[in-house]
Parts: sequence; structure tokens; C-alpha cells
Amino acid sequence: MPRKLAAGNWKMNGMAASLAEIDALVKAHPSPACEVLICPPATLIAQMAWKVGKNPIALGGQDCHSEASGAHTGDISAPMLADAGASYVIVGHSERRADHRETDVDVAAKARAAHAAGLTAVICVGETEAQRDAGETLAIIGAQLAGSLPESATPANSVVAYEPVWAIGTGRTPTLEQIGEVHGFLRAELAKRFEGTAADMRLLYGGSVKPSNAAEIFAVADVDGALVGGASLKADDFGPIVAALGAASA
Repeated sequence: MPRKLAAGNWKMNGMAASLAEIDALVKAHPSPACEVLICPPATLIAQMAWKVGKNPIALGGQDCHSEASGAHTGDISAPMLADAGASYVIVGHSERRADHRETDVDVAAKARAAHAAGLTAVICVGETEAQRDAGETLAIIGAQLAGSLPESATPANSVVAYEPVWAIGTGRTPTLEQIGEVHGFLRAELAKRFEGTAADMRLLYGGSVKPSNAAEIFAVADVDGALVGGASLKADDFGPIVAALGAASA
């Protein structure tokens, strides 16, 4: 089983001054018991790679184009992210699916591009509040997983993140039973497709994860880490989440 993963998604936040948070995180957790990933804005990846140096923090992009290069003004390719120092990239985040109307086909194409560039793809799935209220959660997530996870996916190059859309940035968190139900479902669906290696693909939970609830979330079966938004921007908030996951890994 790969190491559990605490991933921080800075979204459209962070300037050069924010690099000081990396120093603080490294100082507080010089040898974390889990893998730590920060996905800053693309403008900071190269600077952050220099700042991280040999410290045990991985870097990732927040999105990539499905093509390696070309006439795509404003887009960033997976090879460019790798060249800047990234080893991961998030694809299919709910905000990309909603704001840019990305489909499962688009997400799968981006994940394939990430794999081709040697990056690990963090592939996101999740239901809206209306879909949950309609009892469609597992059907929606099952369809997203099937359509977004490409044939090139393996436990070594892919991570699946469950992020209930209605819990992102709202302060609302599903019950532990709801998280467990979805993660158990994801594991079972992966088992149908990958058979003996399904248990090795990491499943992250994302949606209002914070220091106060991290430990109980990490105690849920089939939760192998977290994709953290706002609480990853400050070392004082993200550090305790890293520590909680490290404790759960022991």
C-alpha cells in the first residue's frame, strides 16, 4: 500500500510571500509519517520547487491540458508542469467541471496526458447537493469514476479523490457514515476493474477537512488521505492535518 497522502489544493490563492508557509510546514514536520503534496498556482510551482529542495514535500499542478503542446493560449501542459518541478496534477476537480464544463471524457484525456508526462493524476469525483438529495450519489460517482479513470491508470500513477461538491468550502461535512459508504463503494468499483491491485489505489476525501475533524475522517475505512482546500493555505492549519494522517498511518 502506498503511503497515505495529505494533499493541499491552494486553488487561485498565493503569491511569492506565501512561500514562507512551506518553510513553516517543513520546520514543523521535517519527517512526516505520510506523503505531503502541495498544489499551488502554476505561477509558484518553480519557485516552490526551489524552496522545497530536498525536503519531503511533493508539488503538483491544479489542472493540465490534454495535449503536450500546441496552440492553446493560456493553458499549461503536463510536461510543462513536470518541467517546473511538479510530480502530481489534479484533474476533474468539481470547480473545473462546473466552471469550465469539463466532462468525464475531458478528465480522462487529461489524466492520460498526466500519465504520459510521468505525473500522478489526482482524479476527482463527487456529487452535488441536489444529486445527493435525490438519492443519486453512488450512481453519479460510479459513472464519473468509470468515465474519468483512463485505461492507463494504475495505483502508481493515479489517486482518486472523493469531494462532495456541497461540502467544498461550505464548512459542511458529510457524516462519517456517508464518507465510509462512498469510499467503500469506490473501492468495490476499483476492485471490479483492477482486481488484485485495487486495494493499492489511494482514495482521498476532500470537502471542508480541517484540524478539528481530520482525525475522525482518517479513521474511516478506505480513506487514505485528504484533498484539502482552504485549510492547506496556512501551515498552522495544514500541519495538524498532516500530523493526524501520520498518526493514522502508524
